[in-house]
Amino acid sequence: MPPSPEPAVSPREMVASGLCIGCGSCASAEPRAAMGWNRYGQLEPTGPREWMSGRSTDLARRCPFSPSAVDEDVIAAERFPAPADARLGRLEACYVGHAAEPGYRENGSSGGLVSWVAAELLRTGAVDAVAHVVPADPHGEGRFFRFRLSRSVGELFEGGKSRYYPVELSAVLREIRETPGRYAIVGIPCFIKAVHLARRAEPVLGTRITHTLGLFCGHMKSARFVESFAWQLDAPMRRVRAVDYRIKDAGRPANWYRAHLTLDDGSARAEDWWHLADGDWGAGFFQSAACNWCDDVAAETADISFGDAWVEPYSSDGRGTNVVVTRSPALAAMLREGIEDGRLALEPVSADFVADTQAAGFRHRREGLAYRLARRRRGPVRPIKRVAPSRAGLPLRRRLVYRMRAAIARWSHRLAWLAHAFDAPAIYTGWARRVLRIYQGLTWSNGRWGAFFDRLFGSAAKS
Repeated sequence: MPPSPEPAVSPREMVASGLCIGCGSCASAEPRAAMGWNRYGQLEPTGPREWMSGRSTDLARRCPFSPSAVDEDVIAAERFPAPADARLGRLEACYVGHAAEPGYRENGSSGGLVSWVAAELLRTGAVDAVAHVVPADPHGEGRFFRFRLSRSVGELFEGGKSRYYPVELSAVLREIRETPGRYAIVGIPCFIKAVHLARRAEPVLGTRITHTLGLFCGHMKSARFVESFAWQLDAPMRRVRAVDYRIKDAGRPANWYRAHLTLDDGSARAEDWWHLADGDWGAGFFQSAACNWCDDVAAETADISFGDAWVEPYSSDGRGTNVVVTRSPALAAMLREGIEDGRLALEPVSADFVADTQAAGFRHRREGLAYRLARRRRGPVRPIKRVAPSRAGLPLRRRLVYRMRAAIARWSHRLAWLAHAFDAPAIYTGWARRVLRIYQGLTWSNGRWGAFFDRLFGSAAKS
């Protein structure tokens, strides 16, 4: 992909353009900078005015959404010898299954393979520590989750769940810079790309960060998503001490998400996502604006990537099942050895199988991204992606789906902030329930709104 005609950008420009995902890579390289919360519960860089407004080619090369940064194809081609798939990136092999070794599947949100691979890297001495997301003290640290370096399997298990919450890498990147060793990092696609861009910029990081483990991603949520849970579960936010987005239950299908809050007295509140005003993931509530400009579903720059097997019969198995894409020959060999030893229960599958488990995500980041790029107007920095801008052949109903998702994301931030400011949750929850019915009418055929849109635009669109 050709570079932007303007190679330098500033942190303020990236934020103003809706292209900052809050990864913290830029702040990690500037001693005076930090990552802070904005009013919508998203992380953004903060620092001296001259740094925030100063245009920098270094930032332009580090930021994963900068139009001047090299793209995923370039990074992957430098790292992996395997041939490329247009959806999943370069790949050695694909699998579906779970960790058979006790403890991993039970303690993970899916099949336990992320923790298993991370633990195996530690066990074999391939790395000295793994950077991953763990729970934090919301009242002591001001957040529910954060990145941390773990040096034992016990510490790894503290992070073995899904975390739909803003986190950032600045502290762990600084620690890796300061402490010799070999490190692995677990993260979503844009964070893994940011890590590789930092590795290109700084030889010390290039030497010390030896492994990257990617997570398939739908989009990033803001911290207000937890507050929305608290409003709808009648739990005062000041009393919430922990949040679990996906309670695992072997007796229920894996895709029946259940939100769970733990309060300060040890009691708990829980509810299935489909009973929540904003429980439809695809509608885009609290989605980061930068996610609208992402074209990487499967963490294409990671040595190995993991997703949920959202196809039958696996999605009905409440114990959890992973799909896995290996790109590094060394990690592909690690999985083969685990299978031969009976420690992993994995079956080889095709790239098509893996892509089908994420079909909605690929539509949104291929067809949908092409449409959004064709409509793009706002901000001083314009994204350059591997998907070409296009509106051609896209039915009106699909265009409305993509436009409504963007509107839901934008207005969910604003109305949740207003509800918080006035201590009036109904401002947000009432709006969310009404708009969700309209959105589901666009994407479903059942119900009053679905029948109305079917008559107006034809058969229901795929989500």
